[in-house]
Amino acid sequence: MRVAVVAMETSQYRDTVGRTRLERVATELADAGHDVTVFCSQWWTGFDNQRERDGVTYRAVTVSPTVPSFCVRLPAMLARYRPDVVHVHPTPASVALAAKTGAALSRAPLLTEWFGDEDVPESRRADLALRASDCLITPSELVRTRVRERGATADQTAILPQSIDMDLVRETEADEEIDVVYAHRLDGSANVESLLLGLAELRQKGWSATIIGDGPERAHYEQEAADLRIDDRVTFVGACDIEERVSIYKGAHVFVQTAFRECFATDLLWAMACGCIGIVEYQAESSAHELIEQRDRAFRVTNPQEIADKIAESADFERQTVDESCAEFDHAHVRSEYEQLYEKRIEDHGLL
Repeated sequence: MRVAVVAMETSQYRDTVGRTRLERVATELADAGHDVTVFCSQWWTGFDNQRERDGVTYRAVTVSPTVPSFCVRLPAMLARYRPDVVHVHPTPASVALAAKTGAALSRAPLLTEWFGDEDVPESRRADLALRASDCLITPSELVRTRVRERGATADQTAILPQSIDMDLVRETEADEEIDVVYAHRLDGSANVESLLLGLAELRQKGWSATIIGDGPERAHYEQEAADLRIDDRVTFVGACDIEERVSIYKGAHVFVQTAFRECFATDLLWAMACGCIGIVEYQAESSAHELIEQRDRAFRVTNPQEIADKIAESADFERQTVDESCAEFDHAHVRSEYEQLYEKRIEDHGLL
């Protein structure tokens, strides 16, 4: 299958979760034997108009992210490539519309990767780009609902979750045993207060907790732990790479999710794959609660007291280091879901 991915600004220009996800999907598809080319602004040095990386061809439409030039050149470049499917990042909306023109010239369906962290202002052009897509792919029901509120139909949307590396989970050695772990960038949406208040309710019991992440609010949270007189049992370890996080999760018993905003709670998923019991504080702008539906080793709560109660209750559960039920989120499995979605949209497009 020939797959054209369109992202005027790749992660080298703007490092967002949505862009990284789209590039990882491209790499996964290339690893599976598909011909994948990313049409983008040049992010590499030199005068070559394309670059190979991880089996994916990155082709420069422009030498810098210049919207008018990119939109003028893109349709013809896509037509010459003759893709079976075009997969586009939704910003800028003008580029998404240009990708639609290129897809039409190629007689290929257009799919839009709408992760939820994109800045897509309300505008006539953005509405046109949304309606022009044959399928909008979201990571969660939360984001799917937002897209539908902007005018997308149920048939026009699909949910494909974030993926994880189950082989990494199986092969990584567990770190030292701890009771509770939390992970998120320590910014205004982290809401570590809920966890710290819950832990403070358990100060008469023996427990240990690790906070993974760094950010502008770290000092504030460290001071809050000190004010609650639990700082001797809460360790702030800063930002960790995925191998370090997986090791910590495998040594932990409970993962507590409290962040205000999550398009997809990826660290919660990694932790549950590592055997952690998931405790999710419901937040209106977070999809985390979707991950624990129908799971036995998980709890949904609404306040710090309930967090404390469920941490205590979790002591009755045995420790695990791998949960094979999370294999449905493995990179290969989710890649297969993308392939099936492509094939369906290609078939539907051929019937038009």
